[in-house]
Amino acid sequence: MPATARVRDLIRAIRACKTAQDERDLINKECAFVRTSFKDEDNESRARNVAKLLYIHMMGYPAHFGQMECLKLIASSRFSDKRVGYLGAMLLLDERQDVHLLITNSMKNDMHHQVQYVVGLALCALGSICSDGMSRDLSGEVEKLLKSSNPYIVRKAALCAVRIVRKVPDLMEMFVPTTRQLLNEKNHGVLLTGVCLVTTMCQASPDSLQHFRRFVPNLVRILKNLIMSGYSPEHDVHGVSDPFLQARILRLMAILGRGDKDSSEALNDILAQVATNTESTKNVGHAILYETVLTIMAIQSESGLRVLAVNILGRFLSNSDKNVRYVALNTLLRTVDVDHNAVQRHRTTILECLKENDITIRRRALELSFALVDTNNIRSMMKEIVAFLDMAEPEFKSYITSNIIRVAEKYSPSKRWHFDTVISMLVKAGSHVRDDLVSVIIAMISGGAELHGYCVQRLFLALSDDISQQPLTQVAVWTIGEFGDLLILGQTEEEEPLEVSEDEVLDVVERVLQSPQSSQTTREYAINAVMKLSIRFSVSLPRIKTLVQKYGDHLDMELQQRAIEYTAIFSKHDQMRVGLLERMPVMSTGASESVESAALQEGGGQEKSEEMPTLLLQQPSSQESALLDLLGGEAPAPAATLAPPTGPGTSDTLLDLLDMNIAPPTETSQTGQLPGGVDMTAGLMELLGGTGAEQPATQPSAAIPNMTVFDKNGLKVEFSFSRSPSNPTVTEILLTASNSTLFPITDFVFQAAVPKTFQLQMLSPSGSLIPPSNTGAVTQVINIANPQKQPVRMRIRIAYNVNGSPVQEQGEVNDFPPQLAQ
Repeated sequence: MPATARVRDLIRAIRACKTAQDERDLINKECAFVRTSFKDEDNESRARNVAKLLYIHMMGYPAHFGQMECLKLIASSRFSDKRVGYLGAMLLLDERQDVHLLITNSMKNDMHHQVQYVVGLALCALGSICSDGMSRDLSGEVEKLLKSSNPYIVRKAALCAVRIVRKVPDLMEMFVPTTRQLLNEKNHGVLLTGVCLVTTMCQASPDSLQHFRRFVPNLVRILKNLIMSGYSPEHDVHGVSDPFLQARILRLMAILGRGDKDSSEALNDILAQVATNTESTKNVGHAILYETVLTIMAIQSESGLRVLAVNILGRFLSNSDKNVRYVALNTLLRTVDVDHNAVQRHRTTILECLKENDITIRRRALELSFALVDTNNIRSMMKEIVAFLDMAEPEFKSYITSNIIRVAEKYSPSKRWHFDTVISMLVKAGSHVRDDLVSVIIAMISGGAELHGYCVQRLFLALSDDISQQPLTQVAVWTIGEFGDLLILGQTEEEEPLEVSEDEVLDVVERVLQSPQSSQTTREYAINAVMKLSIRFSVSLPRIKTLVQKYGDHLDMELQQRAIEYTAIFSKHDQMRVGLLERMPVMSTGASESVESAALQEGGGQEKSEEMPTLLLQQPSSQESALLDLLGGEAPAPAATLAPPTGPGTSDTLLDLLDMNIAPPTETSQTGQLPGGVDMTAGLMELLGGTGAEQPATQPSAAIPNMTVFDKNGLKVEFSFSRSPSNPTVTEILLTASNSTLFPITDFVFQAAVPKTFQLQMLSPSGSLIPPSNTGAVTQVINIANPQKQPVRMRIRIAYNVNGSPVQEQGEVNDFPPQLAQ
């Protein structure tokens, strides 16, 4: 193919290739022709060759050798060359390459060009690839163009200013004076870009909010003119006047009205007018109403206006478009905490969405259904959700079972209803119950003393019908082992007694032991139950002994060990058997926290939880292990967590892996001392009351000043210090994280590492959500033991999400108060 072939000819040739190899051969051949043409300085075909390179680049082939040719085209005096050159620069260059700095002067010259389209090309390119340096060099030119009388140029300049403000927020003050002029323009395009610029400024700098709140009356007037004006063919879209401008204004109103009572009052009337006057039969009307609802929920609106917003979402639920219904469910889920009663009115429609064919709609409807459950509707809601459990996909069932346990525990009208609901859930989807929730269900049964007979009868019948669902089998076997005598005696509350013999009960438990479907954990539950039945049954003791001895040579080591130990009890310590196997006391456990955590993990949600302090040492997770090398080879001390200890062997291996300078395990376990002779039990452990003795509260020390360890992008993390009265080498640090931005910070995680000469303990934070505008904070307690009284050094890593964007920061803190080393 000749080098001067047209772009369309190249496209046709590529499409005609029958194999990938043919395509690669053609591309390589064409690239060789293009390189030759570039070397020959063929000015006539340069633009055509760059255009072909851009098509090759979009297909995924390398085209970087055309970067300098783009610069030559930009410097050309012909508009056709400039157009291809700027397009090539936007596709082939970015701010990470120094080559793009070479076009700064050409851009500056083109911004003063007589032809408005050339100016537009330069502004578009700058808005696409500008770096910090280019932004500072050309921001003055952009600011001058914002004052132009040509609407075309003003629109391009405003969008370019948006990019500059996002890239270099420090330059925002340069564009603030021109915003009033932009918002007073009658041209809709200029208005739209002006609103975009103001919105970006408000998001980039919370300090500018107070200035732009003075523009609220102007925005109200513009929006009112849009919804009250007659038909305008230039801006009308399916009966709605300029919906793009309306949507942008509504988003800006949400930002300006959030947290400001005066601005919110000024917006109430216009938002009501938009909500009532917008045509909702077309998709464009749905978009405006959706933005209106978000604005109403974001500001301090009147209660009647919030009800109106929820009713709009309720109408969306009846729409035939699945996308509209999904948006409605998603928005209701975000607003249910704002006005719970208003959302409750649409409970029936939400439950109907559980029958949708679309899996994403069913998922959102399910999450919203659980959010709507309260004391008044718990019976009807659980009836619908348990019915949905039969037809739900397997990936839903784990989430449903976790949340059924959570809401049933929280809102159950009676213990009998609570047990019925949980047992019905186990029967329908027992295999999908999380393993860590089995103990929660067992604790629930243990606490209902008046219904033990009823529970053991229902679970025995369920186990007789199905032993394949492991969580159901584990709960049922444990209950039979604890309360099997009530089953035999027929002591069943509010239920007709079941006539069953001891052998029938043992048959069911033995079937569980022998079933190939039973897991190791289930068999352990079963053999424990058999042993406990030895003091609850009166005539089946020989069979129980034989059954236990049978597993003394089982291949499963855990099962074999238990069988041998139980056989030894029968033969050597039979007098102690009754005391060893008596009923367990009522379990006192943090069931609510466990269920809440499990439900949130299944649903991907977030919620604050108050957790009790712990004295256990954390085994570093995969994320935390990344901190181990932050101090240049010095391993950090382990931090406190809620994870259970893994045993001496695992701990020793972990310490070896971390290369920590800690005394051998035997000495540590005997003396319990930190390096330098500091008693760990009297030090770090007693800070949290681990010895059982009441310790005096630590008082803040005025001698140790507070310090700010992180302050960036609206997130501020401060440390305040206090000494432990029982051990002066231990310092308690109270971390306080606040958020001055307009958006909430979610998934906040603070990690720290210290040299191995220190001991570090981090308690659980108060939450992971930091409210916006300094309306709340997240706190966390950090304990540091400094037995050698060295200057404190700490590596920190902070991760969070803000406005949908993940952020991760890390650094080293060396300027701790000198009092910490004294």
